[in-house]
Amino acid sequence: MASNMQTETEARSLAPAVQGIANTLRLTGWITFWVQLGLAVVSGLSLLFAATGRGFSDQPNAGLGVGIFWAASGIIVLLFSIYWNFRYTRLGKRLGNPNPSLHPSKADTVSAIRLGIIAALIGILLSLLGAGATLGVLVAKSISQPPGVAITDPYKIIRALDVFVAVANINGIAAHFVGTVASLWLLERVHQH
Repeated sequence: MASNMQTETEARSLAPAVQGIANTLRLTGWITFWVQLGLAVVSGLSLLFAATGRGFSDQPNAGLGVGIFWAASGIIVLLFSIYWNFRYTRLGKRLGNPNPSLHPSKADTVSAIRLGIIAALIGILLSLLGAGATLGVLVAKSISQPPGVAITDPYKIIRALDVFVAVANINGIAAHFVGTVASLWLLERVHQH
C-alpha cells in the first residue's frame, strides 16, 4: 500500500516536470525553427544572387566557386537542422501527451538533441570553410588593387556578387549557431530532470 502511494506521489510530482520539458521542447523548437528558416532564406537568396550573377558576368572568378560550394553545403545541412527543430516540436507534443506510454524515453530525447547539436556543428564548419575561402578571395582582390590608380584589370575588382557569397556564409554560420545554442540549452534542461 505504501508502495502504491509512493508511486502515485512520484507520478504527480513528475507530471509538472515532464510537462515543463514538453513545453520547453515545443517552444524552443518553434523559435529556433523560425529563426533558422529566416536566416536560411536570406542565405539562400544571397547565394542565388551570387551564383546567377556569376553566370551573367564575363569576369570569371574561380576562387569564389569554392565559397559558393561550401555555402551551398552549409545551407543543405541548415535545411536538415530546420527539419530537426520541427522534430523537437513533435517530441515536445508527444511528451506532453497525457498517455505516458506515448512519451519518448529520456534516452531517445537526448539522442535526438545530440544529433541536432552534431548537425549544427557540421553546418558551422561548412559555413566557416565557405566564409574563409570567400574572405581569402576578397582580401586577395583588395590587396592587388593599387591605391589611387584606376583599375585596368577587371578581375581584381571586388564586385557586389563577391560580397553576396560572404553574406550567405555569415548568415549560415549565424543560423547554425542559433541551432547549436538552442540544442545545448535543451540538452541541459533534459538532463536536469
